Amino acid sequence: MKRSRRYSELLAKVPDAPVSLGDAVELLKGFDGTKFDQTVEIHMNLGIDPKQADQLVRGSIVLPHGIGKTQRVIVFAKDALAKAAEEAGADEVGGAELAKKVSDGWLDFDVCIASPDMMGVVGPLGRVLGPRGLMPSPRAGTVTPDVATAVSEYKAGKVEFRNDNGGNVHAVVGRLNFSASQIQENIEAFMAHIRSIEPSSLKGAYVKNVALAATMSPSVMVAA
Repeated sequence: MKRSRRYSELLAKVPDAPVSLGDAVELLKGFDGTKFDQTVEIHMNLGIDPKQADQLVRGSIVLPHGIGKTQRVIVFAKDALAKAAEEAGADEVGGAELAKKVSDGWLDFDVCIASPDMMGVVGPLGRVLGPRGLMPSPRAGTVTPDVATAVSEYKAGKVEFRNDNGGNVHAVVGRLNFSASQIQENIEAFMAHIRSIEPSSLKGAYVKNVALAATMSPSVMVAA
């Protein structure tokens, strides 16, 4: 892979061994030399077996300082719940007509929330929303009778996560223009949450490796 001169220079500054979380954040902050407001991501390699249903790691969390991005939220609801979602700041609210719009290819949103009584309408959208990680789920808190609270939380910076086939969990935890303490507090909250939902059937080490990276920077290994 051909790398830019800037990227290669940054890569040379990355220690070979994992460093403390504070040092990793300071390194990333030092990589911020572009006009682009880079997203900060965490990548955790877990010792789970993704093929075992009781070892899946999935959920959501509202980070202390948000993620520095206003998420576009749509809601499938009707009557009083639809009104509550609109008042909470949902970007679009609807039922069958909204489902048709999505089915026809409209995907200009980041989060999809549904009240339980609308899953009959939302269910057929699984083939469209599922591959993009947008399908509403009770476990993620996006299928809920309290759609107003869900909208407010996602607008405030709530992030969803789920392990991939390699047992890795990836999530956005802020932006490089955040202060070092804000980034660190977001990461600490995320890691603590992941540890709190360790599958009871797991054998061996749970958190194996942790890495931080920004959009245009190399990753830094963190001592787990």
